[in-house]
Amino acid sequence: MPLEFLKRRGQAEPATPEPAKTSSGLMPEEVVAQDHQLKLYYAGKSSEGVRMKAGPAAVRELPSMLVGLARSEIEIVEPLPIEFSQATPTIVMPSEAMQWLNAHHVHSPITRHALVVLESIDAVDLAFDTFVCALLDGEVDTAGYPEYNAIVGGVAAHWDEATGDMICRAVVGWGGKGVRGDTDRIGAKLLAGLLNNILASQYALGLTSIERPVPAAGRGGLVCAHCGFASAHERAFYCPKCGMRLLRG
Repeated sequence: MPLEFLKRRGQAEPATPEPAKTSSGLMPEEVVAQDHQLKLYYAGKSSEGVRMKAGPAAVRELPSMLVGLARSEIEIVEPLPIEFSQATPTIVMPSEAMQWLNAHHVHSPITRHALVVLESIDAVDLAFDTFVCALLDGEVDTAGYPEYNAIVGGVAAHWDEATGDMICRAVVGWGGKGVRGDTDRIGAKLLAGLLNNILASQYALGLTSIERPVPAAGRGGLVCAHCGFASAHERAFYCPKCGMRLLRG
């Protein structure tokens, strides 16, 4: 016989707890996520080297090699002195990125874009290269920077450590947040045009293999007695800027 009558009057049975409700109701089995990604594509081409007669006259002729192909003002980017030896266009390395900005803030958006692309793919090294640059194909945005499918480039030159002759090569690059299908074809055509302009120079001696100098780790450097430029590395025989032989004490 149930003993319910023995319970005190007014004593209610304990309520069964209800499951806590979330603001969104039942928990979803799968989380709906929004994907975020950014794909950067940098590409470029460089030609064979062309050996040029040594001397300052050959350096002064570099901008003329872009005549007929340049669609913007032609700029000259000279080799960087020792104080900018660590400059790289990489934001994840703040000190190197700040060096790069300090070294190139005077250049136009087109030239800065070209340096970002070509230095990122190791087509240009300003430890020893003199780079003559312009917009070669495509359009720029409202801020003056080339679109992702625009082609930039020009002529990169350095001094042969063995002979003191100047070695020139044609260099083009493009890229950014996308790429169109025929950019590679247009880039190859522009590269051929630049190489023909280099070979047409009165100082050209013919095609040659490219052996770019390799800066030493110490980067002690010498100061050129002719132009005052600080050499990129202590093993250099010729000044990267003026091409004159470095005097050693």
